[in-house]
Amino acid sequence: MPAPASRPAAAPGARASRTTSTHCPYCSLQCGMAVTAGDRPATLVPLDFPTNRGGLCSKGWSSAELLDHPERLTRPLVRAVAGDRSSPLVESTWDEALDRLVAAIERTRATHGRDAVGCFGGGSLTNEQAYQFGKFARVALRTSAIDYNGRFCMSSAAGAATRAFGLDRGLPFPLSDIADADVVVLVGSNPADTMPPAMQWFDAGRERGAQHVVVDPRRTATARNADLHLQPLPGTDLALANGLLHIAVAEGLVDERYVAERTTGFDQVRAGVAAYWPDRVERLTGVPVADQRRTVFALARAGNAMILTARGAEQHRSGTDTAQAWINLALALGLPGRRGSGWGTITGQGNGQGGREHGQKADQLPGYRSLADPAARAHVAAVWGVDPDDLPLPGRSAYELLDALGTDGGVRTLLVLASNVAVSAPDARRVVSRLRDLDFLAVSDFFLSETAELADVVLPSAMWAEEAGTTTNLEGRVIRRRRALDPPDGVPDDLQLLATLAGRLGAHGFSGDPETVFEELRRASAGGKADYAGISYRRIDEERGVFWPCPAPGHPGTPRLFTERFATPDGRARFVRVEHVEPHERPDAEYPLVLTTGRVLAQYQSGTQTRRTRSLNLVAPGPRAELHPDLAARLGVAQDDVVELATRRGRARFHAQVTDAIRPDVVFVPFHWAGANALTDADALDPTSRMPPFKACAVAVTRVTGPAERVAPPPAATQPEPVPHRPATEPVPRPPSRSLTRRTPVKSTPRFLQGVFPITGEGLAKPGPIDPALRYTVPAGCSAQALYFRGGNATAELVYVLLVRDGEPVRWFPIGAKADTHVPLRVVEDVVGGSVVELHAAAPEGVTGEIVVDLGLVEV
Repeated sequence: MPAPASRPAAAPGARASRTTSTHCPYCSLQCGMAVTAGDRPATLVPLDFPTNRGGLCSKGWSSAELLDHPERLTRPLVRAVAGDRSSPLVESTWDEALDRLVAAIERTRATHGRDAVGCFGGGSLTNEQAYQFGKFARVALRTSAIDYNGRFCMSSAAGAATRAFGLDRGLPFPLSDIADADVVVLVGSNPADTMPPAMQWFDAGRERGAQHVVVDPRRTATARNADLHLQPLPGTDLALANGLLHIAVAEGLVDERYVAERTTGFDQVRAGVAAYWPDRVERLTGVPVADQRRTVFALARAGNAMILTARGAEQHRSGTDTAQAWINLALALGLPGRRGSGWGTITGQGNGQGGREHGQKADQLPGYRSLADPAARAHVAAVWGVDPDDLPLPGRSAYELLDALGTDGGVRTLLVLASNVAVSAPDARRVVSRLRDLDFLAVSDFFLSETAELADVVLPSAMWAEEAGTTTNLEGRVIRRRRALDPPDGVPDDLQLLATLAGRLGAHGFSGDPETVFEELRRASAGGKADYAGISYRRIDEERGVFWPCPAPGHPGTPRLFTERFATPDGRARFVRVEHVEPHERPDAEYPLVLTTGRVLAQYQSGTQTRRTRSLNLVAPGPRAELHPDLAARLGVAQDDVVELATRRGRARFHAQVTDAIRPDVVFVPFHWAGANALTDADALDPTSRMPPFKACAVAVTRVTGPAERVAPPPAATQPEPVPHRPATEPVPRPPSRSLTRRTPVKSTPRFLQGVFPITGEGLAKPGPIDPALRYTVPAGCSAQALYFRGGNATAELVYVLLVRDGEPVRWFPIGAKADTHVPLRVVEDVVGGSVVELHAAAPEGVTGEIVVDLGLVEV
């Protein structure tokens, strides 16, 4: 990387400018860039840094736009009437704002105890800020109530990796290793939209013949470029992974030598996956058996192979077990620890990796130490100069902390840094109601976010280019964020804010200088799993980042983990038997579809920054709900119509995006706007990671009106009341049995409507019966259930096959030109005796050819 700063001579009368090498503030790639500042606005260009090699996405290119945004906060805000949040926020002095915050902290501690004061952080804080926030909570406040928004991001993968390998680092190898993999399986990840510069490593692999398999309910930009796209129902990734391992066992593809030499626990896993035979997995997931087999054989026969998971697989009530299932598959095939191979998870937030290593999480101390470990407490307490017994024990996880706000035993005064939970938390209307229950809320941010709008005190903060420190990217590479320009007069960064607050609370040993804090972090992390002891600012500059663990100044750092042994006491990786668990909410008559959420290219996280960026809003000005054409046709919805999505928690409205890139039984919405998480579920947390089930809940869709420039929110009267405080439930796995003795309580008979039939199109809007053989009447006294539909189309045009019940269409099945389709029908209702089931077809006018149809039913 170029020298940190260069200072060209200024022309007479002009302000001096300087160019500083730093990093993008957005995703976990932490792309290198050079920022030139002097006369505002600042400008930037990409650098040839190892992760981005001269590339930037639209978010990175536009990141300097916000530094002088007219909505930028530069003065503290307080309520015009102290204690009355219905009064307006008005500008104030720093002394008054901090006096109000300190008084609230002291009042709350005196009345309700230390744990009634809480802290909530974010994955965009630097390592120094995250470290100091954890120290601030435990030393200055002496509270157990601290967690951060990374709990909603990578926590499930972190739990699985720690359980299996003894260590959590998102990618246990450099990003560049992806180019060396002959096969890459991406599960619930869309880097083409979420981190485009990383795609050059995938592209390099494909150029030399690598096969890529994408597992995603949507045909994303990443999936469109893959060799194979598996499109499972959200919430079934664990069943799919177990099914792939079943095939590997059955076909003799397990690397038995690797398993024997480097792992433990495989016998229990082998027994468990015996129940996930391919046909059953197809029924659970919708992934055809042929595609399951193709994926397994590709992984097993590759010279180098990788499995990469992300939030699509992990943000579920069983997210840790889902990540573990994919780890089990990788271990069985002998992948982890080999160059160009392994398992990894793709971190989302800018400092999502470092942010969870140094004490922001409720159960952690710096260096990825456990707060419940007496030896860890003693080590860190010695660095901090406090008695280990004075350190609090682990507190509540993120959502549990938020859901208990304002209650007896919960937090009554909350300080939020770098997080917008009013948008990003699940069941967001419930979280907003909890924030309103607080006695006092203080928020540090550079814009008036939806969370800041609810606060008693809002503290302006320096932005990314105005602060210094380190971050740790998705590879475990510790890098430097350098200060490229000065913040507005009087505006501190969060490190300085915490040092000031600690001083006002009578706590000592807090610095506002990032290098001083980093030197302390090095000592606190020494000997821990995330050991930074050998990393210094000088080394980072000289080596373009240093990979942890790096336990001593002479240590080279660790780009690749697990090459010789895993970070477990015996050096062996752990297989763990895991079972598929149904989503907390399953579709029913009232909410017949599955809702899933995710990201879009031109927005980021809760949108506090990107929704204010003009160039990005030209690309993605508002949220869109993706609906399959079959679903849209059934609901009478056209492109750009306004639709209302309703779940048991809330209602929200979106423009419709009609696309065949999504399953007909799934609706997708991006979470960068406030509507999405008004819908998502929070009542079933992962028992290990405490992750809420963002990625699957039951939803209903209705058309509201035609295209509109602005989408009005649903009437307040139609919104359900947020649920009262109650503990979240945990999943209870029910392992399937495959008993040798078949017990059938009722007699069932399979029925099939199938064959090859000629077709002559009269127009896609004019469907008609195909053949009398495709008509079935349910006998009186019986009922029937449709199980699946398979179809093939020999014509050169798109055709539709309709499942018709008593003359009314029930499902539409599109079949592309010269293509086929397979759709499991797990959610079709029972068909009672006397009902008539038929298959009809529609094709463009004048089209002739043949179609193959196969409708499987069971008659009971």
